[in-house]
Amino acid sequence: MSITSPLLPPAHWRDFLALTKPRVMTLVVFTGLCGMLAAPGHINPVLGFTAILCIALGAGAAGALNQWYEADIDAVMRRTAERPLPAGRMDRQAALHFGVGLGTFSVILMGLALNVAAAAILAVSILFYVLVYTVWLKPRTPQNIVIGGAAGAFPPLIGWAAATGQVALLPLLLFMLVFLWTPPHFWALALFVKTDYANAGIPMLPVVAGERTTRHQIGLYTIPMAAAAVLPWPLGLTGTIYGLVSLVTTAWFALLALRVALRTTGADDAMKPEKALFKYSILYLFVVFGALVIDRWVA
Repeated sequence: MSITSPLLPPAHWRDFLALTKPRVMTLVVFTGLCGMLAAPGHINPVLGFTAILCIALGAGAAGALNQWYEADIDAVMRRTAERPLPAGRMDRQAALHFGVGLGTFSVILMGLALNVAAAAILAVSILFYVLVYTVWLKPRTPQNIVIGGAAGAFPPLIGWAAATGQVALLPLLLFMLVFLWTPPHFWALALFVKTDYANAGIPMLPVVAGERTTRHQIGLYTIPMAAAAVLPWPLGLTGTIYGLVSLVTTAWFALLALRVALRTTGADDAMKPEKALFKYSILYLFVVFGALVIDRWVA
């Protein structure tokens, strides 16, 4: 079934906005902003705004190109069937042009307004999400989220590089935090929407390895994630505010992950522990990264 047609009317601006995955973009922009604000020194407010705009545009471009490539897959998944392309509200070619144009503009603007380092990392993040994760990993291996998680982990590095022109240990630890956070976060989601992934032929871990293995993997990945979250404090890279907040919030994350990891398959058809972990995991990153900025400004 084709989802493109030359007779489609011009897409509404809301459909172009939906292509950028604004809900996902919120977290990307926030972690990028926190990376920039936690960096040493001060950045001109206009340049800072431009850097965050570029991160948002780059994330939007990656989302648009992801939806362009996966339009046929989205059409058979209940969770994504109402997106602009599978719903027939937009021509596929328009989505491609929009994504490429947005991504190119964001990288060029970042390079011209800020620095080459930030622009290069932004370009790598877009290409990684589209080519490595969307095109190569996602349809081929249950490790798609593990390796592909790097795509969403770049924003703190980009924000830091925008402010300083270089990369340091703290943003690298923030990168590792988001990278290791991604598997528990997405596998919790995959556990209660695995039928969608199975229908679309996407080899997510619950589909190919089963629920029990997925739950155990959630527990295992939470261990290094917790280490990456707390490590900046004992290394002297952050202060007490970040240290205490990261300890408390990460401990709660670990408890929720443990509930999922130890649960017997089919013990709760409502998947309440999995949904609780998924929802909290989003709040968790907002709180930890917010504490990083407060810690930096109070110090």
